[in-house]
Amino acid sequence: MKTFNLPDLGEGLPDAEIVEWHVKEGDFIKLDAPLVSMETAKAVVEVPSPYTGTVVKLFGGPGDVIATGSPLAGFELAEGAAQRAEAEDTGHHHGGGAAEHHAPVPVKAEADAAAKPAGAAQSADAGTVVGAMESSDRVHREAAATIGGVKAVPAVRALARKLGVDIARVRPSGADGVVTVADVKAAAADGSAAIGAAGAAPATPAAAATAAPAPAPAATADGTRTRTSVSAAGKPVRTSPPSEQPAMGQPEPLRGVRRNMARIMAEAHAQVVPTTLCDDADVHAWSGKPDVTARLIRAIVAACREVPALNAWFDGAAGTRTLHPHVDVGIAVDTPEGLFVPALRNADLLAPAQIREAVNRLRSQVEDRSIPPEELKGYTISLSNFGVFAGRYATPVVVPPCVAIIAAGKARHEMRPVVGGFEAHKVMPISLTFDHRACTGGEAARFLKALLDDLQRAD
Repeated sequence: MKTFNLPDLGEGLPDAEIVEWHVKEGDFIKLDAPLVSMETAKAVVEVPSPYTGTVVKLFGGPGDVIATGSPLAGFELAEGAAQRAEAEDTGHHHGGGAAEHHAPVPVKAEADAAAKPAGAAQSADAGTVVGAMESSDRVHREAAATIGGVKAVPAVRALARKLGVDIARVRPSGADGVVTVADVKAAAADGSAAIGAAGAAPATPAAAATAAPAPAPAATADGTRTRTSVSAAGKPVRTSPPSEQPAMGQPEPLRGVRRNMARIMAEAHAQVVPTTLCDDADVHAWSGKPDVTARLIRAIVAACREVPALNAWFDGAAGTRTLHPHVDVGIAVDTPEGLFVPALRNADLLAPAQIREAVNRLRSQVEDRSIPPEELKGYTISLSNFGVFAGRYATPVVVPPCVAIIAAGKARHEMRPVVGGFEAHKVMPISLTFDHRACTGGEAARFLKALLDDLQRAD
């Protein structure tokens, strides 16, 4: 038996989760035919077969996590058939590349085509999420494959599994009968294709007559126990320490983006010496309905020009600092799967309308998991606009090699003294966390002042 070990699917990622096998034991498969869909921290990747032959053994099922370099599948090779050479790359193992000065983000980017910068140097860190994600230079293409009579790309199948949707019962709207992300989300919203729902049969009168007695008042109609302050006899419930109480929830393993987020967050916490400065930007002079994100990015660019020390990368092991002449802003995007940070390239060259267009495109690609890998790496400074939800100040995490992250809190009105009395002004809380190994407190304070000065301009 020839064993195929899981290759590196994401530039140093330690493992990947099996989403769906495209074969079963005993099947014959040809070289480069789809073998299995694996979910990494950033995407669902279709792994091709490295051999032509019979599948003898599958080392795991859907939902299992396989460590990089561990056995994935076993083959009985077909004599005389084309096989991949021992040292030949499967197309999924790759080295890291340092980010270079990119052209402005195009309005429309293809998720299945990208070029690696020529002569890119090796980089030891490709962190791309505020505490969460790594990436690679590999060009990744997801093709719709027909499995079980359903035509869909691996990412859509993974989304259906996460949302509890039976993809075989989803009405496709894509070209050639392809099930899309929107189709799965719609089915999840209206409950028309819930897993297991189709097989549920209504109870007959005879079954109802022989059914178990109704649950006690301390339980819901489906038998799930509820928490009450009195017992079934109407007496106060005796409490016990948490260690003696049964767990109410069901532990679940972290997978994909969240698993990698936990790992990268811990590594960042162990490496960086973070310090946070906070202040308020008085945006009373703003008029109309300004694009807050575009204004924040413009202010970051202005501050980077004033104090380049925070638009930099720091290599703690080598003791070196790299100052960047361009500004690539990593914008934190929150999703149910975890936190992504796509890079807004050359923010210092973009007009406000171009910034909004690029941000919308990046957010859309993150939400449907179609964002190209090169868009998830190499930012020079990052932004978290958590104030769209709640919160005033924060201590956001700096992920190496970057040395700074800006966080914008929820704007509020407060009374400010003016000539002749007081006025209610709108203010926006701003937090700046920086790596004190690479930046001085004075540099950070001057950076924050430059950022506030730009935010407080009327135009």
